[in-house]
Amino acid sequence: MFWYELLSRIMQDADFKCKFIGLPNDNIFGKQLNIPLSDVLDNRLNKLPVKVQRYVNPTIKEEGIFHSSYYRVGKGSQVCNVTTVHDFTYEYYFKGLPRLVHHLQKKNAILNSEKIICVSTNTKTDLLRFFPNLKEQQIKVIYNGVSEDYFLLPDKNSVFMDATFGRDFKEYILFVGKREDEYKNFKMVVDACKLIKSKLLIVGGGPLSRFEVALLDAQLGLHQYKQIAGVTNVQLNEIYNNASFLVYPSLYEGFGISILEAQKSGCPVICSNTSSIPEIAGKGACLLDKISALKIADILLQNKSRNITKSIVDEGYLNSQLYSWDKCYQETKQVYLDMYAEFI
Repeated sequence: MFWYELLSRIMQDADFKCKFIGLPNDNIFGKQLNIPLSDVLDNRLNKLPVKVQRYVNPTIKEEGIFHSSYYRVGKGSQVCNVTTVHDFTYEYYFKGLPRLVHHLQKKNAILNSEKIICVSTNTKTDLLRFFPNLKEQQIKVIYNGVSEDYFLLPDKNSVFMDATFGRDFKEYILFVGKREDEYKNFKMVVDACKLIKSKLLIVGGGPLSRFEVALLDAQLGLHQYKQIAGVTNVQLNEIYNNASFLVYPSLYEGFGISILEAQKSGCPVICSNTSSIPEIAGKGACLLDKISALKIADILLQNKSRNITKSIVDEGYLNSQLYSWDKCYQETKQVYLDMYAEFI
């Protein structure tokens, strides 16, 4: 999503001549860009599978700025590199070979880039923790945006919702994104829903595993949960609009875009008060220290007995207006222009 939003704008910007490394592939966002083959540089890496390309630094003969969607740097006497750092999830929560490979590639990109963009101040703090010798002037914090596809619907009745989930699936708690990593705390949300006997809707994160199905069946019951993947922004907007709460108990995020999507859609948010989450959520969320199923359930029960959501929704909507992909692009463009003036 980040790269689609960035590239869709730079391709339309007359100030830049945009070229690409790598042929178009099956990435859902990449397909939407409709990159002309004439804009793909002739490079030996194009003959390699995408899974291999992402680990090889390309040689670039042209003059310009190289900004990779993976942690790569362009090799060439006339090339300046910029790297966007989203988070340090691998460094904090992964072990063994995956952590080592990812960190070494990230380290190579960071140490060989003239400029480094961080998607939050918290990510910048993490960056300087792992690379304390970097200079402040190398680093720029540029927040991600949030799509205009998310907004408060005047009528929450939805043909899509009814057709997909049934008319009886109402007043559900929403969980969005990956579940398999322990720090995402998916089981905590299941336990909270069990405590208050609430329905749970799971969006994305891949198919439910056999373990997850067994857990959900045992804790909630067969008809108390549903899972859906591959939804469009328009459909996800309807899902946010109809949810009682988005529960986002992740212990670590580089940004946390689901929080802003929910806020913009008028969906109240419960989340952990850690990493970049309070920075991004602002005052528009129930931020919990030492988040637990019991604390989540307590807020959900409070809302049933006395509506506490209006102020959260209002603050959340105001907060979401601070972020846009146009703003993100304009600030990124300025980094490119400054680099060109300074280094090329």
